[in-house]
Amino acid sequence: MTALTDIPGAVTDERGLRHVGSPVAEQRRLASGTALAPLGDRRVISVAGEDRRSWLDSLSSQALTHLAPGVSTELLILDPQGRVEHAASVVDDGEVTWLIVDAADAEALASWLTRMRFRLRVEVRDRSDELFVVGGTRAAVSKRRTVAPVWVDPWPDVSPGGWAYARVDPHPGRDRDWAEVILDAAEYENLLDEAARGEQQLAGLDAVEALRVAAWRPRVAIDADERLLPHEMDWLRTAVHLSKGCYRGQETVAKVHNLGHPPRRVVALQLDGSDNVLPARGDAVRAGDDVIGAITSVAVHHEEGPIALALVKRNAPEGLELIVDTADGPLAASAETVVPADAGATASVPRLPRLGRRRAAE
Repeated sequence: MTALTDIPGAVTDERGLRHVGSPVAEQRRLASGTALAPLGDRRVISVAGEDRRSWLDSLSSQALTHLAPGVSTELLILDPQGRVEHAASVVDDGEVTWLIVDAADAEALASWLTRMRFRLRVEVRDRSDELFVVGGTRAAVSKRRTVAPVWVDPWPDVSPGGWAYARVDPHPGRDRDWAEVILDAAEYENLLDEAARGEQQLAGLDAVEALRVAAWRPRVAIDADERLLPHEMDWLRTAVHLSKGCYRGQETVAKVHNLGHPPRRVVALQLDGSDNVLPARGDAVRAGDDVIGAITSVAVHHEEGPIALALVKRNAPEGLELIVDTADGPLAASAETVVPADAGATASVPRLPRLGRRRAAE
């Protein structure tokens, strides 16, 4: 049986295939549709049963009750305070709802969903040991024999019921053509066999991440901490339906969006690449001597060079040169606003006249 380590030039770690010799060139191949990426850091959960869509609708941030077969979307599972606990890419085939999730989150999400079944007609299965996820352009992944419909990333379009905070036009994710497919063991081995024979080009996770970060696309296993609100990553645009029925965390989502502001906001960083220094997740971001936030994602992009996403305080100053404190010393960075400081407060709430004024008018 062919393994990833049998692919010429393959470099792997516990997450899977990191690269096959040239992460920068692999980004170009992925974007052009000539390469596929085995996503060893993604897993599959299936949800079957007559009540599956309405049940997932009641638990998550997304409207799923009437999700049509083959339509791609994504959901978030929030805690009672509206903070992100889990995320999943979602596609239904008419009989089963398929969830593609980050590997680090798969076991916890499957366990939580199982506990929430009660007496409903649903069956939750963690399929991580038998199914595999592969990513690439829509045309490239559609050539494979798949277990489920192709999941096409809706980012950065604003899904029905969603809301966009980023004001740039065009959005940097506009031209990112990204899709993921679920393969059984036989088809996955066919893919690796073709790659070992030189008949199919592969790309690694380093290339996948670079294209994601450049598109400002959030990912729960990397960008989320224990207090992340979806507003802070501009995640309302694809993962939250603002006018659907009740779900856990909805009150906070509505209150922050309509009446308040998210306490933090994501920015995109262009990093100084002159010394070949890259920050790590969690490294502090400073404006002068003031720590204003921390790095969430880092990558080296084939056109933009070293880039990152960072969560900073809502009132962090804009337009200033920033400093990232890395293990190798300070690193200069310039920031582009993704979520603006005035995001939220979208409701027009009329101010009531004072009691004395009402009486005078009477």
